[in-house]
Amino acid sequence: MDKELFTELTKSLKEAAAISRKESKPSRIFHIEVPDVKKVRQKTGLSQTMFAQLIGVKLKTLQNWEQHRRHPRGAAAALLTIVSHEPKAALKALYG
Repeated sequence: MDKELFTELTKSLKEAAAISRKESKPSRIFHIEVPDVKKVRQKTGLSQTMFAQLIGVKLKTLQNWEQHRRHPRGAAAALLTIVSHEPKAALKALYG
């Protein structure tokens, strides 16, 4: 491995460790505000079963999101945001 690359990776790992120990703050934080899942699904006109299959989650997971017992995170939250803003384009892309 290139010595310069190794030095950069080592520095990054030390920064990550300091952030996880709350000794340092991250340079940036990304927040995805998750839209109301039920409203997003209703925009698509799909049933809970169909929508859950489309986005690749279990029906029970979707129901928990819709009833606010749980909240989508990560890629699921990002996908729901996309579907919320552009439901027709998202459905076209997901259905192929």
